Amino acid sequence: MALTVGRIPYLSCEPFYFAMERRGIPGYDVVPSALIGAAARGEIDAGPLPLTDCFHLDEQFRFLSGFCMATVRKAGSVVLHSKPPIQELTGARIGVPGEAATSFRLLQVVLALKYQVHPAAYVTLADSYDAFFLMGNEGLRQRHGVRDFPHAYDLGEEWYQWTGLPFVFARWIVRKAIDPTEAAILEDTLYAGLQDWADGLFHFSDSRDDLLMHPRDMLEYTQGIRYFLGVPEQRAIDLFRRHLEQLKIQ
Repeated sequence: MALTVGRIPYLSCEPFYFAMERRGIPGYDVVPSALIGAAARGEIDAGPLPLTDCFHLDEQFRFLSGFCMATVRKAGSVVLHSKPPIQELTGARIGVPGEAATSFRLLQVVLALKYQVHPAAYVTLADSYDAFFLMGNEGLRQRHGVRDFPHAYDLGEEWYQWTGLPFVFARWIVRKAIDPTEAAILEDTLYAGLQDWADGLFHFSDSRDDLLMHPRDMLEYTQGIRYFLGVPEQRAIDLFRRHLEQLKIQ
């Protein structure tokens, strides 16, 4: 196939790519914040685009069916680690990972609208800060806490407790110019990969040392993820977009 897929190298996205190699679909590793740029440059033709970028989707692309990456009650891998309690972060400096896209916007919404907290600055993880958040595989590695940052807040859980809804981090897009047959093959491959991954959920036998996770940890984590939009996910998307508009966040 001529089509190239953007591959987010996180455990949460691994089911998407489970069947791609054996079907000959090439992947291009890219972090979430860089996926929109890779698409614009023509380096990829499809991939799980961060939700905030979906709100400004270029006319060259369309959504690929209802494929998404959403967390049900908690994210597990998107966690704010803080020295003071979250309610006391007004005037604080908060560290943000460079690959963050939708996760960063979720943090801003939760702080401003749920807690009425207004940090002094968002800085890089190389700077000094009073709190910081991690995401993806690094978030999983540090899920049990970080020394000197006694307070931890799962941002997916914060959203769910506040709204009663899941949170959608990404939606799949595909370039409109791609041959319809290739797009259909990609869609079928996503279905197959997700099904094969789900069938193997209860047969994890190897630990993931890179994530500090045992099989039962991976099972619990992946069971909390949805990969296809339903009514609750669409409601969550609409609500999140309204919150961003309220805060005038692009």
